[in-house]
Amino acid sequence: MLLDLAEYYVEQNRARDKKSALLRGRTIINLFFENSTRTRTSFELAGKRLGGDVVNISAEASSIKKGETLIDTAMTLNAMLPDVLVVRHPDSGGVKLLSEKVNCAVINGGDGTHEHPTQALLDALAIRRRKGRLQGLTVAICGDILHSRVCRSNIHLLNTMGARVRVIGPPTLVPETIDRLGVEVFHDMKAGLRNCDIVMMLRLQTERMQGSFVPSIREYFHFFGLDHDKLACAKPDALIMHPGPMNRGVEIDSEVADDIDRSLIREQVEMGVAVRMACLDLLTRTLASNAPPNGGARA
Repeated sequence: MLLDLAEYYVEQNRARDKKSALLRGRTIINLFFENSTRTRTSFELAGKRLGGDVVNISAEASSIKKGETLIDTAMTLNAMLPDVLVVRHPDSGGVKLLSEKVNCAVINGGDGTHEHPTQALLDALAIRRRKGRLQGLTVAICGDILHSRVCRSNIHLLNTMGARVRVIGPPTLVPETIDRLGVEVFHDMKAGLRNCDIVMMLRLQTERMQGSFVPSIREYFHFFGLDHDKLACAKPDALIMHPGPMNRGVEIDSEVADDIDRSLIREQVEMGVAVRMACLDLLTRTLASNAPPNGGARA
């Protein structure tokens, strides 16, 4: 249902008049404790294109810098009676904790290494629009599996939708128990890419690494960076994805990233606005028809 609704918003966003009044009178607060370009901006555009009032708050501009706790921040914002909080937080579980202290809908914009639900949804939409389906596809998720919330959310969604998921990366960047999530594990890039329909590259998240996980950036790219030689192991019509931001020459070669026929990277960005419009639409409808007495809806 959500992906179908997002399809509608794709068309609305491509029209000359992109705005509606669906969220007129509604207030959306984007509360980001980590830097973001794509997620924060797409949620801002989504809220504004639906006619809502959007407020952006970054950690640097909040009272968190003055020593205020996350719960106190939540209670303060709750007193302002927003309708939706979009939250990104560096700690896994931070968004859930905050959601338990407010009376509005809360959308997870990424929490630590745990989840990034709307990224998985936009990835699924981009794949479905190009392939016509998700069921039966083989999707390889490659790179820094250990630190990637995008990976975890995609595994859950793709498995639910009937896709076959592989994860590829060096042993130091692949959790030992990842196979329990229903994926195949490969430590050889070419073997893992064999006959894949989708190749999803992940950013090497050096900011989350304590210690040495790869010998060098050059060696990492040699073994696990996507170039035409490795891509040749996938199906001839395999599509390339990356949640961004990209480190060119680290996890992906520029020629591959910019391949106009096979790269979905820019399309992923476009789908992000549509998916987040669909999320805001559905959540605010749910709140209007069935407001919970304690706590808010969560996504």
